[in-house]
Amino acid sequence: MKKILCLMVVLSVVMMNFSGCIGGNTLTLNVYNWGEYISDGSEGSYDTIREFENWYEQTYGQKVTVNYSTFASNEDMYSKISSGAVSYDVVIPSDYMIARMMEENLLLPLNYDNIPNYKNIDDSFKGLYFDPEAKYTVPYTYGMVGVIYDANTVDSEDAKGWDLMWNDKYEGRILQFNNSRDAFGSAMYKLGIDVNTTDKAHWDRAHDELLKQRPLVYSYVMDEIYNMMESGEASVGAYYAGDYFTMVDAQAENVDLKFYYPEKTNFFLDAMCIPSCAQNKELAEIFINFMLSRDAAVANAEYTYYSSPNSTVYNDSEYKENMGEDAMKILYPEDIDFKASYNEYAYRNLDAEMLEYLNTLWENVKIN
Repeated sequence: MKKILCLMVVLSVVMMNFSGCIGGNTLTLNVYNWGEYISDGSEGSYDTIREFENWYEQTYGQKVTVNYSTFASNEDMYSKISSGAVSYDVVIPSDYMIARMMEENLLLPLNYDNIPNYKNIDDSFKGLYFDPEAKYTVPYTYGMVGVIYDANTVDSEDAKGWDLMWNDKYEGRILQFNNSRDAFGSAMYKLGIDVNTTDKAHWDRAHDELLKQRPLVYSYVMDEIYNMMESGEASVGAYYAGDYFTMVDAQAENVDLKFYYPEKTNFFLDAMCIPSCAQNKELAEIFINFMLSRDAAVANAEYTYYSSPNSTVYNDSEYKENMGEDAMKILYPEDIDFKASYNEYAYRNLDAEMLEYLNTLWENVKIN
C-alpha cells in the first residue's frame, strides 16, 4: 500500500512538473546583473527582457516571467550566491570572480547545444584563463578601466596616468572605487606592481598608497559615480570605459567630461553564467542564446556602451554609425592587442589567504 501511495505521489509530482514545462503555468527566470547593464526600453530603446518574454511565448507557446535584479559589485554578487540564501538562473560576473566561483563549484557547465548563437562570439574571447576549456561562460562585454575627469575643473596637463587620482590639487573632488580589487588595482598599476602578486609586501605598498590618497577622496563609489560626475559634484574618478559615454549623455551644462586610458590598467571581461543554485538551467541557456542574437546583442551594446565580443555587433554598420567614430575608437582601440594586454594586466583569482589579507587591508583603508 505504501509503495502504491508513494508511486501515486511521484507520478503526481512528475505530471505537475511536466505540465509546468509545456503550458498552463508561467515559467520564472531569475537574472542577476550589474546595474545599467542591459537595454531596458527606456527612451524608446529595445526592451531586452520584454522582448525575450514575448519571443519565448511565441516560440514555445509558454509564458515566462523574468525577475531581473542588479548588483553593484562582484563581491556583492558573490556574497549572495555563496550564502545559498537566494536562487538565480543567470548571473553576469567578471572574469576573476568567475574563476573563484568555478573553484568553489558555484557554477554549472553549459550545454552549448542550447546556445547555438555562441558561434557569434569571436575566438579571441574564448578559452581565457578563467574558463580555459570554455565550459561555464558566454562572454557578454569586455573593456578597460580609464580615468574620467571634468575638463572644466581639471587642468589638461594634469590629465595623465593614475597620478591624477592622487593629485592634491583636486582634494575633495576625487572618487575612488568602493571595492577592494579595483581600488587596490589603481594603486598597483600606478606603482608598477603586478595586480596578481602573492607578495604581501607589494600589497602593503598599495595599501600605503591608498592611505595617502584617502584625504583627497570625496567618496568611495560604484554606481554612485554616475550622478556625482554628471552633476559636477566630483571632478575625477576611475571607472569602466563604457560608463563614460553614459555619463557624457547625462552631464550637466557646466560639466565637460573627458576620458583617457592610463598606460597600465585593468582589462576585463564579463560573462553570462549559470550558478549552481539555478532552478531552470535549460531556460537559462535559452535566455543566454537570445542575448547573443543580433537585435538583442546590438541593443545591449548600444545601451551599455561597453565593447562587445559578439561579431554580429562590432561588424554591424548600423551599430558603428549609431555609436560614432569617437566612441568606436575608445571602445575598440586599434593599437591595443586585447588578448595580450588582458593576459598581462587582467585580475586573476586570488587564493583564500591573499583574499583575507586584501580584505583586512581594505577595511583599514576605509576605516582611516
